[in-house]
Amino acid sequence: MCMAIPSRVIALGELVATVECFGQTRDVNLMLMTEELALGDYVLVKAGNFAFEKVDEERALETLALMTDILQQPDMPMYAL
Repeated sequence: MCMAIPSRVIALGELVATVECFGQTRDVNLMLMTEELALGDYVLVKAGNFAFEKVDEERALETLALMTDILQQPDMPMYAL
């Protein structure tokens, strides 16, 4: 199973974007995107570094906050995610 975490677009190219999530950056392929993107937009990224869906900022921030809370639980095993 794969979990897509919302990532914020910090740089845009023609078919590649650089995204940031939890302080980590990576380049992602935009070939699967059907919507136009702008700097600051949030996307979901699947295995293989393909962005596949634009996500509403409010929803993205709520998801990231929830994930942060879960990861800060002292007894949370990483495999539970």
